[in-house]
Amino acid sequence: MIDAYEDPGTPDCRGGARYLWWLVKQQAARSAMGSLISCVWMVLLAATPYLLSRAIDEGLQPGDYPALATWTATLFAVGAFNAWLSVMRHRTMTRVRMDANFRTVKVVIAHAVRLGAALPRRIGTGEVVTIGVGDVNTISSSLTVIGPGVGAIAAYLVVAGLLVSVSLPIAAVVLLGMPLMAVLVGPLLRRLQGTETEYRERQGVLTARIADLAGGLRVLNGLGGKGLIADAFHRDSQRLRAQGYRVGSVTSWVQAIGVGLPTLFLAVVTWLAARLAAQGSITVGELVSVYGYVTVLVRPVSYFVDWGYEVSRGVVAARRVIRFLTLEPLPDHGTEDAPAEPAALHDPESGVRVSPGRLTALAGDRPGDATAVVDRLGRYAPTAATWGGIPLDEIPLAQVRARILVADHEADLFAGRLRELLGERDDDLAVREALRAAVAEDIVQGLPDGLDSPIDAQGRNLSGGQRQRLRLARALLADPEVLLAVEPTSALDAHTEARVAQRLRAAREGRTTVVTTTSPLVLDHADTVHYLVEGKVAATGSHRELLAGEPGYRALVARDAGEAEDDTDEAASEEVVR
Repeated sequence: MIDAYEDPGTPDCRGGARYLWWLVKQQAARSAMGSLISCVWMVLLAATPYLLSRAIDEGLQPGDYPALATWTATLFAVGAFNAWLSVMRHRTMTRVRMDANFRTVKVVIAHAVRLGAALPRRIGTGEVVTIGVGDVNTISSSLTVIGPGVGAIAAYLVVAGLLVSVSLPIAAVVLLGMPLMAVLVGPLLRRLQGTETEYRERQGVLTARIADLAGGLRVLNGLGGKGLIADAFHRDSQRLRAQGYRVGSVTSWVQAIGVGLPTLFLAVVTWLAARLAAQGSITVGELVSVYGYVTVLVRPVSYFVDWGYEVSRGVVAARRVIRFLTLEPLPDHGTEDAPAEPAALHDPESGVRVSPGRLTALAGDRPGDATAVVDRLGRYAPTAATWGGIPLDEIPLAQVRARILVADHEADLFAGRLRELLGERDDDLAVREALRAAVAEDIVQGLPDGLDSPIDAQGRNLSGGQRQRLRLARALLADPEVLLAVEPTSALDAHTEARVAQRLRAAREGRTTVVTTTSPLVLDHADTVHYLVEGKVAATGSHRELLAGEPGYRALVARDAGEAEDDTDEAASEEVVR
């Protein structure tokens, strides 16, 4: 199977079937071995009726006991050898499936890494989860057609050839039976692909909603929106269930045909052979062998139907993987060097200009507009922004990432020790200074092992405010030349928020910092505030200047003006006491 550090190769993304074929070619030797073993296994299954007919016609019927013993011993030896082949077939095909599974996982993860921070902007969480949990397994299961599928074809042809020596009419019925089944099952499989595709789409939507609920249930409950979201989830789950019933309906017909048609096939051939035996056209041994041949054929014939079902589902799953793999990361064709010294950032689309070495705040009438400006200034979206007069998209992305950091208030927190979550640093003093600037010292003090305390994935053993302060501490510890922070205090109470705003300004003194916020406690500490209306700069100035001169800004940020000022003064007094 593929090694953990081995290059998985470049997948063929021209279609679902082509992707499956690429997985087969990546392990060509193993696939060929599985096919060979399966062919021998299936052919020997078909040989059993032949050996049985020889034992009857040459040993049992004429009373030739040495011949009977010889054929019986041969039958036993073939059966024992075939049992061993069955074990090897299963072992080989398990490796084929596991290789396909791991290879697809590696390809998907590698592409997710290439997309980087653009990933959540290009595809929903539910879609990624559905690919990882369901589609990967479906793809690997569909590759069972490689071994037993090829073996079933070989056995089918061998049995047809053996039947030619017994009776041409019976051989003709057997040879025509498989194409007839393909004609009957084909339309159902095409319909299954359509219903399965829609089911997977709905499943991705519902998975995304579950993820959103898991992350924000307490907030929704506090805002009184839990019932509303629950109703939407109920409607989506009902639609998914209805689509599941449609998939189940088609699947039940496919499986019914997989069981019913081979049985009907067996009955027709057995009836025809019995008539020929009664007429004396074939011997009793040949009658037994015909029955044995057709009984053996029931397995590959039913396999064909099941494999058609699995391959149809595999193609649907592969198309979803391909859709993910064809997502392109932001292009990086930069050839211009970034400014050698701190320089101004300018976003012409909004009119925002960020002066170097200052704390700039973006207050938008729609929160998404301020975030969009940060995405453009951080080059996480198509942008016409400039840095020191140089277009950002003409600067190599590595240089941009090395000097400009976007700190999202919902950035991932990975499981591990708190020290690792913040960024492995040997300098404990720098770590503690970053924690103090983010007003997060109490978090460390409240944990049993301090910085070495384990943190759950996404910080689930922490409160929302604690998670937000740790995200800010992590960004401050990185000490970027330009820090673009999205709503860094939105989950904090007023007193903590005021302390964070004051300490953030002190920690970033002389460094370029941008925050998106509508909190007057944070805005009051900003050197410059840009007031955005419908994504454009409507006014620029200090917080107090905009409060006095812009009614729209005052309505947006002042919980009421007096309350905002009181909170600021109280928090400042508390900081002096500390």
